[in-house]
Amino acid sequence: MIRPLFGAACAGMAALASQAEAQNVETGAELYQHYCATCHGIDATGHGPMAGVLVIQPTDLTQLTSEDGVFPTARVVARIDGRDPLVSHGSPMPVYGPYFDGQDTSMKTPDGQPILTSQPIVDLVAFLETLQ
Repeated sequence: MIRPLFGAACAGMAALASQAEAQNVETGAELYQHYCATCHGIDATGHGPMAGVLVIQPTDLTQLTSEDGVFPTARVVARIDGRDPLVSHGSPMPVYGPYFDGQDTSMKTPDGQPILTSQPIVDLVAFLETLQ
């Protein structure tokens, strides 16, 4: 009887560990500073040093959550990974898109729908959720 309980406890701990690895906010913050702050600003309000030369001004990333308190996970993922392209500077956003290719993983929207995307995008989205 002890062995099945031990096995279940280990499985539960492994699931928690994989969830913790699934979204790394610290890595997302580093990605944001490296790839996004130039346009969206260090404070993510859309006032980065490149904002003035863009045809479409960068979004204030601190105001993404809707009035009902739901973060638009699917929309944010689609914008970052290019499924919903934004041509603000003559090429799709992000211009460094190939960095975010590969490393497929899944994440869930607030309503439980799975989205297949890359691990860097999962981390970046986790960081953006903390800004709301």
